[in-house]
Amino acid sequence: MDRISRKELKTDKFVAEVSETVEFFQEHRRQIIRYGSIVLAVLVLLAAGMWYRRHQRAVRQEALNAALAIYNAPVGQTGNPFLPGYPSEEEKNKAALKAFSDLVARYSGSDEALIATYYLGTMAADRGDLAEAEKRLRQVAESRHPQYASLAKVALADIYRAQGKIAEGEKLLRSLIEKPTDFVSREHATILLAELIKDSRPEEARKLLEPLRTSRSVISRHSLTVLAELPQK
Repeated sequence: MDRISRKELKTDKFVAEVSETVEFFQEHRRQIIRYGSIVLAVLVLLAAGMWYRRHQRAVRQEALNAALAIYNAPVGQTGNPFLPGYPSEEEKNKAALKAFSDLVARYSGSDEALIATYYLGTMAADRGDLAEAEKRLRQVAESRHPQYASLAKVALADIYRAQGKIAEGEKLLRSLIEKPTDFVSREHATILLAELIKDSRPEEARKLLEPLRTSRSVISRHSLTVLAELPQK
């Protein structure tokens, strides 16, 4: 045993392990090939699924971009062939309404459909259909996406303000103060709440706004504007 070197021991061990592996493969060749084929098929299906999801998302985003292009299109002649305008605001809104509605119907449940629903709600509010606006915006406000939901809550609060439903609007804005998002900051929600209650509870509105006077410039200017609208003590 002493005459066998450490290198030879390692070599013998390697040969034995290789032999055992070859024998195992020969004995289980059919099972290995079968299970290998199954794994390969699963990987192919996963890759196909990922490609399909990416493709579908690109299609949805293209549809949303097309709808937004209509929504933001100018009215009248632009003189730019790549930026066509619509003959009237009514024609443009009609085309945008159809584009957003088609997107919601075709891709229900997607983020793109949620954004389209938000625009359908704001468009309904613009034309004075507050019942339709509330229905659409509530769908977004109650959705799983906190960013879009926060925008919908702000729009809903504005609708409730127009309807005199101050309590409902206050509830929405306080929820945003408690849980702000990247789209609606705590300061922004606080200013909107102060605007909502400034006529009925001016002193409470003042207390909400005073700490914001020294905030960053945009917030400070907005809070000072609302403070100036409050009745003097």
